[in-house]
Amino acid sequence: MLINGHRLTRCCRTLLNSVQVARGTIGLQRMVQPGGSVAVPFRGKKDETRLFTPIPIRPNPDDINVGAELTGTLDKAEMLKVILKFSNRKEIKFLCLENGIDSNLQQQAFVSFRKYCLETDALPADLHVVLSDILQGAGHVDDIFPYFLRHVKQIFPHLECMDDLKKISDLRQPANWYPSARGMNRKVIFHSGPTNSGKTYHAMERFLTAKSGVYCGPLKLLASEVYNKSNQRGTACDLVTGEERKFANPDGKPSAHVACTVEMTSINTPYEVAVIDEIQLLKDVGRGWAWTRAFLGLMAEEIHVCGEPGTVDLLQKLCETTHESLEVRNYKRLTPLHIEDQALQSLDNVLPGDCIVCFSKNDIYAVSREIEARGREVAVIYGGLPPGTKLAQAAKFNDPDNSCKVLVATDAIGMGLNLSIRRVIFYSMIKPTMNQKGEKEMDTISVSAALQIAGRAGRYGMKWDEGYVTTFKAEDLSTLRGILSQTPEPLTQAGLHPTADMIELYAYHLPNATLSNLMEIFVSLSTVDDSLYFMCNTEDFKFLAETIQHVPLPLRARYIFCCAPINRNMPFVCSMFLKYARRYSRNEPVTFDWLCNQCGWPFQLPRTIIDLVHLEAVFDVLDLYLWLSYRFPDLFPDEKLVRDIQRELDDIIQQGVFQITKLLKNSETAVSTNTPDEDAFVMRQKKSKYYREGGTPGSAGGTRGRLTERLLAQGLLTPAMLQELKHEWDQQAKRSGRGSGGDGDADDDPFDGGKKGPGRRKGGGVGGGGGRKIK
Repeated sequence: MLINGHRLTRCCRTLLNSVQVARGTIGLQRMVQPGGSVAVPFRGKKDETRLFTPIPIRPNPDDINVGAELTGTLDKAEMLKVILKFSNRKEIKFLCLENGIDSNLQQQAFVSFRKYCLETDALPADLHVVLSDILQGAGHVDDIFPYFLRHVKQIFPHLECMDDLKKISDLRQPANWYPSARGMNRKVIFHSGPTNSGKTYHAMERFLTAKSGVYCGPLKLLASEVYNKSNQRGTACDLVTGEERKFANPDGKPSAHVACTVEMTSINTPYEVAVIDEIQLLKDVGRGWAWTRAFLGLMAEEIHVCGEPGTVDLLQKLCETTHESLEVRNYKRLTPLHIEDQALQSLDNVLPGDCIVCFSKNDIYAVSREIEARGREVAVIYGGLPPGTKLAQAAKFNDPDNSCKVLVATDAIGMGLNLSIRRVIFYSMIKPTMNQKGEKEMDTISVSAALQIAGRAGRYGMKWDEGYVTTFKAEDLSTLRGILSQTPEPLTQAGLHPTADMIELYAYHLPNATLSNLMEIFVSLSTVDDSLYFMCNTEDFKFLAETIQHVPLPLRARYIFCCAPINRNMPFVCSMFLKYARRYSRNEPVTFDWLCNQCGWPFQLPRTIIDLVHLEAVFDVLDLYLWLSYRFPDLFPDEKLVRDIQRELDDIIQQGVFQITKLLKNSETAVSTNTPDEDAFVMRQKKSKYYREGGTPGSAGGTRGRLTERLLAQGLLTPAMLQELKHEWDQQAKRSGRGSGGDGDADDDPFDGGKKGPGRRKGGGVGGGGGRKIK
């Protein structure tokens, strides 16, 4: 009877299309090496499979338990013993490796399979029958493997398409991505030279005389300058940046010439001449891919690239991949640059035409205040300022009739602004940089950056015929001499970045993966020719992808949102980014009225540095709106109105920067005892997250509530203001006979950027949310 029962089960296996394969021959592709050893193939890079997370398999409650009808129910306790024995066998682990299931996946797979078998009421009939055979002693534990493998491929779908994924992320020949450019006989000319050598001037002369052309620059300011100069010279030129479109023709008809930021370069439009400025930024860990794309993909008869001499070898190698020749034109600096024998040592020694270069906002604030305390007027330029404010500060410093003769700036002056600087003074030689992993590092300024900044002194055609450079600290002077005596290290690699089409193909194969996970898997599986290219940092992209992961968006729209140029260290900007995405997902237009309510319009003059920094963040929020309005015009419809209030905000920020010393004093006496910088914003965000996720409200302040702690963490509420508020509450409590309090935070955003309107403080409280205030 037992024998007949086993025959019946084997017949049932055949009827159910069992996928059982004889033990020991399952999926084996063994490679016998000399000496008889067996090689286990390893798929991809080391530990790449750690990025893959298992998809939960949910049983269907409507499934009929056919296996139980054939062989009876299974003893769960005995079945657990069998599965544990199966998962501990060395032969099974070896078979897993041969089927692409490495140790990272095996542990997850065994746990998932065990849980599936024990918790599912209706197992697949073939698996049920095999387990029944094993429990009755008529089968071997290894017979489970085909069904285990089937389960693993369900929870890890990449196992079925790993080869396809690797083909998609094969980036070894990016020159072949641009067949239209490869079909042209392009002439590539490299204008090589240091800062202030006239290399860009000669390239631009060819641009202006061509029948059609495109200028690709690193900054909006440079693109705007080319746009203005071209039209002044009589060459109709349009402007295209991420946030702006301007046409030379009043009717909006495109011109033959375009000035654009490098990311906005069209690789589908034919031109006679293309100019790619600051080509050495191929090496930039965040944006280098844009220069690589422009260099390889532009459809132009002549490609004029301008940059540092150290780029020539890399360009030569890139031209070999495109089967093009490279013509090099070398230029020398037009005015002499001298390294002074003495450091500045004291701000008392500042002279007209001096520019003190700092690498943090705190240093900018401290130096500008100290100089103005000595009765000298200061112009201030740093990266967070709007373009209009930078230009206004530059014009103030350059104006010979203006009393402002000293400039305090960050390395933002390295490109994009024409400044009449006589002497550059390095306040410090230590500069924060971002490595390829997206991590912040503090290191001595690079040779390339030092030459770029120092070269701003004694600019040809400006007031000073010679340039000078020194340091603030005497101990830094020898370091500066050593750096400026060197030539920049030759560039060896150009940046690459996955396109939206590549990520869409990944999503097709891995439909359950998040966008952040898709990007991480892509980078892990990507194959790059390390002798020429590197993968650009994707941390900002993944950060934004994780921020809006819970927001239901189509993949293409999600990808576009995550490409937005955002400083992730600014919580208010990140908060508004999330709100934009939410409204887009609900198909709700992001209107001018809604935006004004969020940003606290009408704006008021900043009273403190905190206010000024917040206004800079609001400006970035408006920039983000404009950036999105050109990609989703239907849901971001009020581009013109937003641009109007952005101009208004730029004027207000300009006025704030003009009186920056007064803001610093107010920060110390009236509102804040510290000044913000990028690191401070990150710290506030971490504190905010702590209080939001269950920090003890009374741990830092006795009876303080979560909102109070949040405002303190963000720097929007100081102990002095808190005492004033407490006094008001006590007075109100005495009048009403009861205490009062409020929690004005009704938003569920994961950032506490809030809706802060500078100047909206009343009675010592902090304004927020379109007029809400703490009472």
